Amino acid sequence: MRLYSLSVLYKGDPKVHLLKAAYDVSTFNFFQRSSVQEFMAFTSQLITERSALGSRASVKEQEYLCHVYVRSDGLAGVVIADNEYPQRVCFTLLDKVLDEFSRQVSKMDWPSGSPATISYSALDGYLSKYQNPRDADPMTRVQAELDETKIILHNTMESLLERGEKLDDLVSKSEVLGAQSKAFYKTARKQNSCCEIM
Repeated sequence: MRLYSLSVLYKGDPKVHLLKAAYDVSTFNFFQRSSVQEFMAFTSQLITERSALGSRASVKEQEYLCHVYVRSDGLAGVVIADNEYPQRVCFTLLDKVLDEFSRQVSKMDWPSGSPATISYSALDGYLSKYQNPRDADPMTRVQAELDETKIILHNTMESLLERGEKLDDLVSKSEVLGAQSKAFYKTARKQNSCCEIM
């Protein structure tokens, strides 16, 4: 999973222009990096230009996904990532960046701003922090922990069965379960096996 660029743009009346951007082109060939960076800037502007005010979209281009959020006030953000990077995390990042940008940079500067004139330095930090969505996003971390717990539980049940113990035997020998619970288990087991045969 990888993020390649994070851009803040302004969708003005005549055209879209770039306000600030951060790039990670370290995985590309050294001689291609400047061209790749220029193409990412071009793509970010084009996607913003073609997106309506107040819209969010994800556009696939080969093995890349470009996520765009254009606010109703014309401020826009674009993240370019690989196909594996979670879409939800990209839009969380865009929300956070655009909110922070609009608090720190005056709305008066957006129509005439450029990367050289806009004073906002957080993009490189966000691009670096969000390279691992699990570290940057609490929901992704919780989901990964839940997935790990499922694997652990599944492995634990398999290890019980590997030792030759069967769940049926454990239920029938149990002193904790009453006769009614054991009967319920047997009935449910028979119904499940009948359903599997059909």
